[in-house]
Amino acid sequence: MDKVKYDKIRKKLKDTSIGIAGLGGLGSNAAVSLARAGIGRLVLVDFDKVEEKNLGRQYYFIEHIGRSKVDSLKEIIEKINPQVKLVIHNLKLEKGKMEKPFKDVNVVIEALDNAETKTIFIEEILTKLPKKPIIAASGVAGYGNSDRIKTKRLGNLFMCYDGQAKSSDDDVLMAPRVSIMANWEANLALEIILGEDK
Repeated sequence: MDKVKYDKIRKKLKDTSIGIAGLGGLGSNAAVSLARAGIGRLVLVDFDKVEEKNLGRQYYFIEHIGRSKVDSLKEIIEKINPQVKLVIHNLKLEKGKMEKPFKDVNVVIEALDNAETKTIFIEEILTKLPKKPIIAASGVAGYGNSDRIKTKRLGNLFMCYDGQAKSSDDDVLMAPRVSIMANWEANLALEIILGEDK
């Protein structure tokens, strides 16, 4: 790669801030990928603690069980890329105030577990921060063909989904498919940030 182009990309990423709502399978994996890519600032929001059942698909380790997800992920990312500025919020997003932690980011990644909370969060970001791109995902359970994953853009909402998978509360979440969708979201965030110069 051309060194001038490489340096320009690295600087752009270093000057970028990305917010992630939810640090489960999608959010924890997306955050680690963005830290590895060289994003300068990550705003991480979650209220939950790491449980043993999370280890099958989330970017945590045995020693994190019982600890907050935000503190655990901060520790992990600092070992991968200590240059990333991490802003952590150990809080449950409340209806009517969900946008507050994300006011100063360039892109928001929605990685929430609960369908109702997911919908409210997306609506609040689109309404209260209308110029901010938001990347959301659904249909990540199960296993199998990942070629069906698509992104649909509706204004500043980028919806990543599996066009054929039906989801329900009974679906089994498996690491490969969750990681693919998490990295799909992270890659799309990079595309949005770097595409601004096109």
